[in-house]
Amino acid sequence: MGLKKLISSTLIFCTSLAWAGDGKLIGTAGLNQLEGSGGGGIVPWATLSGYDTRDEISANAFITQVNLEDYRLNVLGASVSLYDRAEFSVARHVFDLTTLGGEIAQTVYGAKFKLYGDVIYSDWPQLSAGVQYKDLEDTAVANLVGSKDTSGTDVYLAATKVHLGAVGGYNLVWNLTGRLTKANQLGLLGFGGPQNSDYELMLEGSLGLLFSRHFAAGVEYRQKPDNLDLGEDDWIDVFVTYIPSKKVNFTLAWADLGSIAGATGQKGLYFSVGGQLW
Repeated sequence: MGLKKLISSTLIFCTSLAWAGDGKLIGTAGLNQLEGSGGGGIVPWATLSGYDTRDEISANAFITQVNLEDYRLNVLGASVSLYDRAEFSVARHVFDLTTLGGEIAQTVYGAKFKLYGDVIYSDWPQLSAGVQYKDLEDTAVANLVGSKDTSGTDVYLAATKVHLGAVGGYNLVWNLTGRLTKANQLGLLGFGGPQNSDYELMLEGSLGLLFSRHFAAGVEYRQKPDNLDLGEDDWIDVFVTYIPSKKVNFTLAWADLGSIAGATGQKGLYFSVGGQLW
């Protein structure tokens, strides 16, 4: 089949579906977090990344940069949400060692499935289960610091709920995620190490206020394993998000990522731009 014919056939197939994911309230889809999954900035939520309803498909793309004292993380990713039921994502990390020189790259492939509920309309929180497979491309640093593997899989369960008018008339959103992981610094320093090579349960959470349909602010926390005995710290960020439309969102955060590969005091700005392609 020629390229033109293939493109034509694909377009005909796509137009037979309801692509525009616009059935949900603005802001309820959240963002794309660092690993590509729908959620906050550093924590995956139970929400799917698009605004699609049960008969729609949507696609999102995002770009994120985190500037720290000795490092810079660049992330480019995309996700597809299907019928308000499943999400598939991919994200590429390029971790620049701005002080030492060099970079580390990895790709994260994710899948998430909604198990129960809706963040607004169900009495109990929406529940989703997800998986993130991480493939480290530049393995020299991971091997140097003693990691056991250069690829690995995280599995998580997330619960998210929006409470309408709960705080002074403003909507409150919270999320709690439990993650089974071996990853060192998201996997950028490999998986497992001399201290531990087994899966550990890490807790992650988000709490925010939706001041309007377009503005939100909050805080996130992410627990981290210390498999390499390098003093890997838990992560915290404080964020502000502006969502002018379902097509675009902007997030600015102050992030405290603690110690990374023995370099302490890694704090800095997190900036992300994303949005729904269709």
